[in-house]
Formats: sequence, C-alpha cells, structure tokens
Amino acid sequence: MIGPSFFHATVAVTAPIKGKATSLDIAHLAGVSQPTVSRALRGSPMVNEETRRRIQAIAAQLNYKVDKNASNLRRQHSGTIALLFFEDPTPDDSQINPFFLSMLGSITRACAMQSYDLLISFQQLSTNWQADYEDSNKADGLILLGYGDYLEAQSRLEQLVQQGTHFVRWGAVLPGQPGISIGCDNFQGGHDITTHLIGQGRCDIAFLGHASNHYPEFFERYRGYAQALQQAGSPAQPSLQVDAVTSEQSGYEAVQELLRRKVRFNAIFAASDLIAIGAMKALHEQGRRVPEDVAVAGFDDIPLAAFVNPGLSTVQQDTKLAGQILVQSLLQLIDGEPVESRTIPVKLTLRGSTGAS
Repeated sequence: MIGPSFFHATVAVTAPIKGKATSLDIAHLAGVSQPTVSRALRGSPMVNEETRRRIQAIAAQLNYKVDKNASNLRRQHSGTIALLFFEDPTPDDSQINPFFLSMLGSITRACAMQSYDLLISFQQLSTNWQADYEDSNKADGLILLGYGDYLEAQSRLEQLVQQGTHFVRWGAVLPGQPGISIGCDNFQGGHDITTHLIGQGRCDIAFLGHASNHYPEFFERYRGYAQALQQAGSPAQPSLQVDAVTSEQSGYEAVQELLRRKVRFNAIFAASDLIAIGAMKALHEQGRRVPEDVAVAGFDDIPLAAFVNPGLSTVQQDTKLAGQILVQSLLQLIDGEPVESRTIPVKLTLRGSTGAS
C-alpha cells in the first residue's frame, strides 16, 4: 500500500508545472497552506515531521529554491532578529551577565535553523533603547535579555507593545506584564534549594538578593525560599535578607552586612551564582568554612559554578531550551500567530558548597 507521503511526492513529479515552481505550487500538491510550506522549508518546529518531509520532497522534485531576498520583500521582513543585551555590573569591561552569555549559543543556533540572521546589540539602560528599532526595519523583532529595575523598564516595554514591535523577553512570568515573557520557574527553584538546605540540617538561612517587585525574578526566588521555611516551621526573618544585585562584589558586600548585623546564620541562599561566589569569598576571608560553618547555594548554574572550590550547589536554568523557545516564540509573533508567555522547569545541581556528595 502506498502511504500518503509517497503519494504526494509522486504527484510533484507527474503534475505539470508551467514555468518556475512557486511555494503555492508546493502547497497545492502537498494539500497544505502556503504559510505551512514556508514554515516547513525553514525548518520550523511548528510543522509536524511527516508534513515537513512531504513538503521537502515535493520541493526537491520541483527543484524549488527559497529566494530569501524576494521572500523578505514580499513580507516586508528583513530576515533579521535583534538580540539586545542590557548593561549589568561586572568586574570586567563586558557589562554582560555571564548567564546571558551562556544563552547566546542556543539563540544563535535557533536563528540559523530558521534561516534568520542575528543582530547582537549592547544597550545602556540610560538610553532610549525602545525607540531605536521603531520604523527602522533593522530587524523583524527583538529578544531582550536583562532590563535592570523592572518597574523602571516597564513603561518602555509598554511602549514597544503600543507601537506594535514584535518582542519577547527573558524574565519572570507574571500576570499583567506587557508583551511576551519566557522565564524559568523561579518560585519552585527557590523553594527546592531552600528545602535542600533545610534537609542538610540548616535552620538559619540567609537570602542575598532583592525581595521586591523591582526585581521580580529575585522576588519569586525569595517567595519560594520563604514558603519552604514556613513549611519547615521556621518563618523567614527580615534580618536575614540583604539586598544584592547580580555581581560578585554585591554578594561579598551582602555577607559583610550580615556580619555587621550580628545575626546568626549557618546557610546562604543567593539569588544568583555570582552573588553566591562573592559571598563565599567574604566568608573565606572571615575564616568561615564552606560548607562546614556556612552552606552556600546559588541560582543559574553558570559554568563557573562547577569550578569554584568547593563546587557551588545551585538551581539550573535550561539555557539551551530557553534560547530555542525565545526564538520560536518571536517568529510566531512575526508570523501573526498567537503566543503565550511560558515558564520553563528548573532542577537542582548539588555540589560541595552545601555538603552534597
């Protein structure tokens, strides 16, 4: 019995095509819409494997080649996605959070698979970055990584929505946010790593990181931490929370603040790995051993986390999957398809800094 895939492929051979084949010809022979043909030929995961193979077979039989420039002109697309990094405090001159750098490879590969070019741009938070791409045709859409104080950036995100800019951002996924957000389950990660610390016999656990709506990712991690403590019968203590941004220096200074407060703590959950690494340095200088005296955990699982001594226990965010979803969601927006914000699961990576074997 001849299967559907073979039937459609042979139709492409036998059906006469006058002149140069078009994507409409392929759509007709494959029994699908022209947009489905376009998505299939650029490898979009939105097209199922059987349909993609059928379309590719017909295209090959017709010797059909995608004219990228003509396609872009028809759609008034540039064939380019812009990736905007935002400044972060770093000890070097990059001013880019290393967590975002780890996501760059996945975003680049995902763009290449969809035949899109990637324009990488560094933005200072003080500039009017939200207007730079308006009516400029520099890119078909934007991926935003980082934004500093969320409440300060919110009006700019709302402006992007109002002017019809296609964009997705990496960040906390919360109700009422402007645009599409892709982020990890910050609350669950904070809950799980705190539960691990409690299971290691730690009862006085400090949280280093902002705990307010200005930094919603950190706030969600704090909320998970607080719930885990509450469930263990030991409510979170305000004196054990110290504001910190994502940098080693901030983590170092946060531990010094804990020591100035003269509060008792035998564990630290830092809202990022960089904060945790800075905290470990401060503890070492004070003669406090990790994990014997103070267990330390972070969040992100940046490459450096595995190479500090002892290795840093942390919450791993799947940067490979994150990059793929960011690109896929943006292309769906560009194609006028419905897209929803999405939360990605996290998992614990346990190492020596919390006494894990």
